[in-house]
Amino acid sequence: MLSERDVVATVRRVQLQELRLWVQEGWIRPANTEGGPVFDDLDVSRIRLVCDLRNEMSLSDDAVPVVLSLLDQVHGLRRELRRLAEAVDAQPDDVKQAIVAARGESL
Repeated sequence: MLSERDVVATVRRVQLQELRLWVQEGWIRPANTEGGPVFDDLDVSRIRLVCDLRNEMSLSDDAVPVVLSLLDQVHGLRRELRRLAEAVDAQPDDVKQAIVAARGESL
């Protein structure tokens, strides 16, 4: 877990003021502690993504939350599909065959 200053030192493309604004806007959601916000590896990856979106892809501040929301939805759907695939895989072969047949495909 990293503090704000640790994040700024690690991700040199973000300034402390920007980071605080992104947290305020809800783009980044660190854990809150008595000592202030702390950031995990996923938060740091998301900060790097925001830097890329704003600096390298020149997205406006209005577009960034839209892109972040869409990416969050994609990741959520992938997680759900993975769970569904695991549930199907745990079924007996005849059930799997029935599912595949209902989709109009073969194994």
